[in-house]
Amino acid sequence: MLEHREEILAKALELPPMERAELIENLLSSFEFSSRKDRDALWAQKAESRIDAFERCDIAAIPAKNVFEEIEKQKK
Repeated sequence: MLEHREEILAKALELPPMERAELIENLLSSFEFSSRKDRDALWAQKAESRIDAFERCDIAAIPAKNVFEEIEKQKK
């Protein structure tokens, strides 16, 4: 069983960053968290505040591709 988990992890780590993030979200969603609604509400509030800041030109957008490229560079 341990070998099977290690094989799954190795394959997951080969995925591109966005696909790994989606996999993580799907795995976390499979659990029942009592605070999930609260956490989702906080994320929604944070997202709205970031959108508002962007629309006011308080923050700049960075293409996701650039962000993930920087993450990959830091891994090396």
